[in-house]
Amino acid sequence: MSRIRGVFAALSGRRAALVPFITGGDPTLAATVPLMHALVRAGADLIEVGMPFSDPMADGPAIQMAHQRALAAGATTRAVIDRIAAFRRDDDRTPVILMGYVNPVETMGYDVFADACRAAGVDGVILVDMPPEEAGDWRAQAARAGIDTIFLLSPTTQAERLALIAAASTGFLYYVALKGVTGASHLNVADVAARLSVVRKAAALPVGVGFGIRDARSAAEVGRFADAVIVGSAIVERMAGGASAEAAMADVETFVRELRAALPARGAGTPS
Repeated sequence: MSRIRGVFAALSGRRAALVPFITGGDPTLAATVPLMHALVRAGADLIEVGMPFSDPMADGPAIQMAHQRALAAGATTRAVIDRIAAFRRDDDRTPVILMGYVNPVETMGYDVFADACRAAGVDGVILVDMPPEEAGDWRAQAARAGIDTIFLLSPTTQAERLALIAAASTGFLYYVALKGVTGASHLNVADVAARLSVVRKAAALPVGVGFGIRDARSAAEVGRFADAVIVGSAIVERMAGGASAEAAMADVETFVRELRAALPARGAGTPS
């Protein structure tokens, strides 16, 4: 069983998984591994690591700036993968998902990228701007390397396309909770819950919810019905706001502990 499947199996019927997002190399490459360990100490069940890119079109200002800081600090796709390998020297349990854009992966080559991910201990990959209709080559390389391919669903995804995405995905589905970019604040929890009930009829995979979850309260609300709660911009903002990398990491660790403590336990009759 893969690490991703193992986490969702272990938490099924108990609570939602907590998935914090960070941008690899932000504020420095040296800070990435200590930050990942801090997230695990704080209660992260999976970790999502962004691969820095010059044009992160799905991301809002906070994560866009994180990409720019990481690139300025010398972060590359290969360097971020190397940081995952370094994390794996002390943690072979926590699933790690890389999130990014197609261009750097195509430049490296799907086969080379998949092999590098496998060697480093990456468990899953999200390529935000890769539609499933064009993902056959990548999916084949990912399957060969034992890496999950995770696709995004949106509030406007139609039934036919939902079935296509569900069939192409492994690991879990990532439901984008609102129309817009990361960091937006107009989350409607009732709408998300209703939409997830539709998604679950079309897909047997766990469903994680991200975009718009900014604090313990919204994490708790989404955690009542989602299989995973994904938090990105609110964490990245804290990394940018510290007087030093160490101070920022301490702030992030405290914040993630609050998120984890807020996730409600599942009881009889609670959707999972």
